[in-house]
Amino acid sequence: MADVIIIGDGPGGLSAALFLAKKKLEVLVIGQDKTLMHKAKLLNYLGIPEMTGTQFQQVARAQVQGFGARFVDAEATLAEKKGAGFAVTTADGQTFEGRYLILATGPVMPLAESLGLAKTSNGVAADPFGRTAVDKLYALGWGVRGKKIQAVISAGDGAAAALDILSAEKGEDLHDFDLV
Repeated sequence: MADVIIIGDGPGGLSAALFLAKKKLEVLVIGQDKTLMHKAKLLNYLGIPEMTGTQFQQVARAQVQGFGARFVDAEATLAEKKGAGFAVTTADGQTFEGRYLILATGPVMPLAESLGLAKTSNGVAADPFGRTAVDKLYALGWGVRGKKIQAVISAGDGAAAALDILSAEKGEDLHDFDLV
């Protein structure tokens, strides 16, 4: 069983995966690298003067894998609450279980309804840390913000959700700050 399953491998999902894997949680990312980032050109992402979305995805995925996160190249077709965690089934019939679940699937969150998540005029209802009304279920990025979104905002949402999970696991608020 994974500590955290992340459905979606764009900036939000990859950012959450990076923070969580860096702190040694077992992270499973389910996605097919079909994010809309592949159509983007980054000119407004702090610290990156210019980069294509495809280049960003390649660098980010390698960084996340370098910290130990696992990737499953598949479409998640079913997600359900199961005991104290979640079960996610992919189109090819594989099932994965995790203690936490993060939905980071872009503008459409097809699994949100089956998980009983409320919606707002902007998308799935979640607080600033991505917490939903379902314990240990997070939703972030484009699917909770409507049209007020950028790649860097999604990445920040992923970081916020990851820090919330890490704080819950530690039993106290924490941040992730590395020194030179």
